[in-house]
Amino acid sequence: MSNDLSIFSSTELKEIVQDMRDMLSQNQLAFLLGAGCSVIAGLPLMRDLTDKVLNHPTIADDTKKLLTNVQESFTGAKSATIEDYMSEIVDLLSIAERRAQRGANKSTVTVGNLVENAEKLHLALDEIKRAIISIITEAKVNISTHQQFVRAIHGSLQAGKENREVDYFILNYDTLIEDALGLERVPYCDGFIGSTTGWWESNTLTKEKKISRIFKVHGSIDWCLLKDDSIPRRIRSGIKTESETSHVLIYPAATKYQETQRDPFAKILQYMRETLSPSEMQEMVLVICGYSFGDSHINSEIEKAISQSEGRLTIIAFVNTDKPEGTLLNWLSNEAISDQIKVYANKGFFHGKKEFIQTTDLLWWKFEILTQLLGGKK
Repeated sequence: MSNDLSIFSSTELKEIVQDMRDMLSQNQLAFLLGAGCSVIAGLPLMRDLTDKVLNHPTIADDTKKLLTNVQESFTGAKSATIEDYMSEIVDLLSIAERRAQRGANKSTVTVGNLVENAEKLHLALDEIKRAIISIITEAKVNISTHQQFVRAIHGSLQAGKENREVDYFILNYDTLIEDALGLERVPYCDGFIGSTTGWWESNTLTKEKKISRIFKVHGSIDWCLLKDDSIPRRIRSGIKTESETSHVLIYPAATKYQETQRDPFAKILQYMRETLSPSEMQEMVLVICGYSFGDSHINSEIEKAISQSEGRLTIIAFVNTDKPEGTLLNWLSNEAISDQIKVYANKGFFHGKKEFIQTTDLLWWKFEILTQLLGGKK
């Protein structure tokens, strides 16, 4: 698809884009970025990642059989992905572990024609996660668009502010935003002390640091939990440790969030709630891009924040559907919060009861197009 911005030259669209840029430059700012933002860099969308994982050479036959049975259980479901399959396995694992802890005679679970115990499910999850890491780390990645995005946010939209603090809530497992911030020399913290190898220390994320913050809501390809550790480490790919085992800390979107009851995920969600709760005399804008609103837990957190913000939180969402659907449509239909919702859809702009409809594709939901608009290109 073309990255031509000429469609935004009409008077109406110019005003809409300028209003968006003004909002982002004048208020406290946070981003929620999903997998769609990583495609331009060369990483797969979730459906493509699913196909790659299902056929990955490192997946053992037993795990492939498990995945096949789980996949079959989603027959008829709309756009089921590897995250759905992982979530299902996590739920099955919870059942098996609970039965074992309670001393049940049957501590196994049945998946199609398979009978699995907690140990086998753990191994399967680790294999799947390592396959995901392999796919992401072996991809030929070009982060030039992410660098341009960082320059737009911390340069063009900075409005004379030095070292503007921006919070990034990342749903992806990759490290594109961290890498882009580092290359553009924008100070940030991500909750870890150390360098490419480090350890989790949540106090580094306090607002007193006065720098941008990165929150990996679903974990990261370089996070792991070493044996006997209770907090995650960040360990560079290829490093071997003394620990006998290490579990990769990436989690699918739709789990029951057992993992989020402890650090780092509990702390990340706490910081997210704080970010989306601006104090009196302040306003916060949350920009959402590359996200399909498939995580009900995150959606619930955002909706709660909107409802409790007394009008001080605005949501700016870029989506590839022609008009708002699902969660966004529900928010726009709720008169109590609809004025706080701005949706930049593929064929229109929707704010409260206001609608601006186009017959042609706007494509401002594409990360590369949004980046150009944020940078002031016309």
